[in-house]
Order: sequence, then structure tokens, then C-alpha cells
Amino acid sequence: MIKNFELLNKSIEKEDIQSIKGEASRIYTALIRNELSDLNLSEYIYTPAQAVEELGLDEALINELLADYVSQVIKSLVQFEVELDDLQKSKNNNEIKLDYTLFRELAHKNLGVARNLRIKNAEILLYEMMKREDLDYLMICLEALEVSTIKLNTEVAYNTLKLINLKDSLKN
Repeated sequence: MIKNFELLNKSIEKEDIQSIKGEASRIYTALIRNELSDLNLSEYIYTPAQAVEELGLDEALINELLADYVSQVIKSLVQFEVELDDLQKSKNNNEIKLDYTLFRELAHKNLGVARNLRIKNAEILLYEMMKREDLDYLMICLEALEVSTIKLNTEVAYNTLKLINLKDSLKN
């Protein structure tokens, strides 16, 4: 079920950030037009203007916070996938009640930052991830979150994954 960072891992070998961004855009467009069409997600390019105006912070700080958010979500993807994998195992073992608590807590943590930065599509996706209990649907939302996050700042997403891979290789 789980394909850790499929898009980013494929692209790390190529080290072509533009191709990563293009592929993320293609996947995102397909998801919002098909599987997630009922959420009315849109193709938009994030601008910090609304966050600057409403939070009273300068654009440089908002962009720094955005980079932190992208890094946080990329790091969280592993945890999300582990939680979904555990839920899938519980479902396969015919457990009557699946415990979504850890998955929802992780979504809630990321939702707060998305709201503060006024990242509308992430807000919608993370809210869905907090309330739904369909594992296939949650995986689709997670994929949309991944590619929409990559689109926000491809270079930060790419560098975060490279750092995760480096840390993992040092453990082995």
C-alpha cells in the first residue's frame, strides 16, 4: 500500500528540480480533477500576500515559515504513511474499530500551520484527513498533500528528502 516518497525518490536520482515540480503539478491536477473533484481544490500558485496582510509579518518571514512548513510536511509524510500502514494492517486483521487517533493528531498539527500561512488547498486536504476513515481515500489525500507541498517549494522538499535519506543511510 505504501510507496514512500515515490515522486521525490524517483527524482532524487535525476537531481532535476524542474522535472520534480512538473511531475508534482501533473499528479496534483489529475487528483483534483478526478478522485478529489468533490473538494473543489484549485490550481493556484501560493502567494504570501494574504498571510502578510492578516498576520502583520513581512514577506521574507512568511517565506521562511513556508519553507519550514514544506520541510515539516515532507518529514511528516513518513509518519502519515506508517500510520496508514498500521491502520491497513488492523483492517486486514478484521479489527472492528480502527484507531485513527495518531493519524488525526498528525494531520491536526500540520493543519494549524497551513491555516496560519493561509495555504488553502493544504487546509482542505488536512481537514479531510482528520475526519475521514476510508483508507484508500486518505492515501489519495496524502498523495495530494505531498505533491501540493512539493509545488509550494520544490527545492526545500527535495533537500529535505535528501537529508532524510542521508540520515537513514548513516543509521545503516
